Amino acid sequence: MAFIQRLIAAHPQASRCFLSRQICRAWNWQQANGALKDIVCRGLLLRLEAEGLIQLPARKRVPPNPLAQPSVPPPLSIDQTPLECGLKDIQPVELRQVRRTPAEPLYRGLMARYHYLGYSQPVGEHLKYVAFAQGRPVACLAWCSAPWHIGCRDRFIGWSPQQRKKNLCLIVNNTRFLILPWVRVPYLASHLLGLSARRLPQDWQNFYGHPLYWLETFVDSEKFEGTCYQAANWRLCAIAHKIHYVTSAVM
Repeated sequence: MAFIQRLIAAHPQASRCFLSRQICRAWNWQQANGALKDIVCRGLLLRLEAEGLIQLPARKRVPPNPLAQPSVPPPLSIDQTPLECGLKDIQPVELRQVRRTPAEPLYRGLMARYHYLGYSQPVGEHLKYVAFAQGRPVACLAWCSAPWHIGCRDRFIGWSPQQRKKNLCLIVNNTRFLILPWVRVPYLASHLLGLSARRLPQDWQNFYGHPLYWLETFVDSEKFEGTCYQAANWRLCAIAHKIHYVTSAVM
């Protein structure tokens, strides 16, 4: 508290962004890829101000919040000709990581229009993928930071609360999986899960600076059977309230 108060007093005209970044540097609050944990620190400062423990400088600007005001996905114009054939007939299937690329709007548009949960902006570490075959998009997948606490997962892995805190970043959650409705290709879904398991660790290492060792997801058993995960050698770990939890070691 004394450090934060001295910092604010020494820089009365500074922005809140400047203060939070100075604190991150002083306390070595960094992600594995070296990026400052600026948002976490900003949240701490706001909480301290709300408690009356510090007084921050006035806001210099109000940055846009993509979660509070999600952008409308752009109109799509893609080939919707039915694709019904064997998996070998559309090989090679290409899995492209599209986050922060020109293809990211395509991912958002497809998820918004064709996934039953729609599109929502992932929070925390995440990567987005679009699968292409014969030059056409055929599927989309999203992988995000794992939930903080899942009892069945923690028991399955066998780690303590301290181990979970240290190692949670090594697990990634498959939060979205969409095969486009006009695509009818047997085994495509499990094939994409296999491609993801082989591709994700290196992409994650390049993007976030740390490895991955486990994949996980949840399956709503009222809507799906999870057959593609079984075919890709994922393991059923728990069943609770019609939600199946499944996991797989990274290849």
